[in-house]
Amino acid sequence: MIFDPLYFILLGPVMLLAAFAQYRVKSTFAAASKYRPMSGLSGAETAQRILDVNDMREVKIEQVQGTLTDHYDPRSKTLRLSPQVYSGRSLAAVGIAAHEVGHALQDKKGYAPLKLRNGLVPMASIGTNSSIAIFMVGMLLAAFMGPAIGQPVMIVAIGLFSIGVLFQLINLPVEFNASSRAKRIVVEEGIATIEERQAIDKVLNAAAMTYVAATISAIMTLVYLVIRSRD
Repeated sequence: MIFDPLYFILLGPVMLLAAFAQYRVKSTFAAASKYRPMSGLSGAETAQRILDVNDMREVKIEQVQGTLTDHYDPRSKTLRLSPQVYSGRSLAAVGIAAHEVGHALQDKKGYAPLKLRNGLVPMASIGTNSSIAIFMVGMLLAAFMGPAIGQPVMIVAIGLFSIGVLFQLINLPVEFNASSRAKRIVVEEGIATIEERQAIDKVLNAAAMTYVAATISAIMTLVYLVIRSRD
């Protein structure tokens, strides 16, 4: 696959999109990190205020190491924020923290796509991690022992990888919805002004691009596997 021209024809543009999306996330986050919100709240304080307003005392807030490693864990009801978001008093920190609380709100309200996504996590993780190796085994079997033996293995691999693609497709509305909630809540709760929301929107919109790129990448990889399975 590494030296297959077809792979780079299909995935090359997606790789460029993913690289651009990562650049946009870092650049917009850096730009918004320069501005302190009128409320003066840090990311952790932003998250706590939104949780308090929504009577969500069961959700904990923890600091986690890494850069932009922020996430919500529905199993332990824990909101984990990276250092620059947890302690940061910037519009970037406010936006990211509010986005992650958006996932906690989805969890509380039983948001269907989130439930479906969480249910797919174990299978998607196993399928994505193992499918490429299984597919390559299938290709080798097809080359040395014939398509009748190799193709069924490749079909299994495609089925496993398809679970990961489904996960990415379901993840898109989950992430967009969390951002939509965040953009609305920060203004409604006086955490950011309407003018400040413009910077927050840029950060969250840039983050959304990374999910779009990941989804397109998964789809094009699946297309590649299907094409190669028929050779």
